Amino acid sequence: MGYSESDFKSAFERTVARVSRSGLAVEIGDVLDPNTGDLDGKTIMVDHLLSEEDRLFVLVHLFGHCVQWNVSAEARTIGQATYLPTTAAEYQQVRAYEKDASRYGLRLLHEAGVVDLDQWLTDLWQADWLFLEHFYRTGERVDPRSFYRADAAPPLESLEVPPFEPRAWPRRFAF
Repeated sequence: MGYSESDFKSAFERTVARVSRSGLAVEIGDVLDPNTGDLDGKTIMVDHLLSEEDRLFVLVHLFGHCVQWNVSAEARTIGQATYLPTTAAEYQQVRAYEKDASRYGLRLLHEAGVVDLDQWLTDLWQADWLFLEHFYRTGERVDPRSFYRADAAPPLESLEVPPFEPRAWPRRFAF
């Protein structure tokens, strides 16, 4: 892939411009540890301490969650849940929610003119999901990158972003 931090920064800036056209706001600031970002359906918050690469991933993934929150009460309920999934059905529901967020994020990247990061996003989504699954099962927080495997899955397929009106909902985490 060969992306440098300056390449990720440029991709981030192009993607923020595309996010803004959808009516969402992006804020860079201090996000409650150990989180790297937060959202409310109208604003995406990205932690200021992240690398350019991680900022881009958090932005596109949380964009997907904003789409979900604004088009589906069921998705919003999953995203705002304070309980951990325990049944196989709950795990599948949460996994689909997380995967679809990145699929919307992939469409966002493409619409921002970033068309060569499909496998990158897939690999980070996989690592993020494996981290979440580990956390849900054990309660242990480990570095999500410890689950990273390059090219471990075929690239995600993007999801068309449905029309939505951004609305602020209660956040799970506070700035």
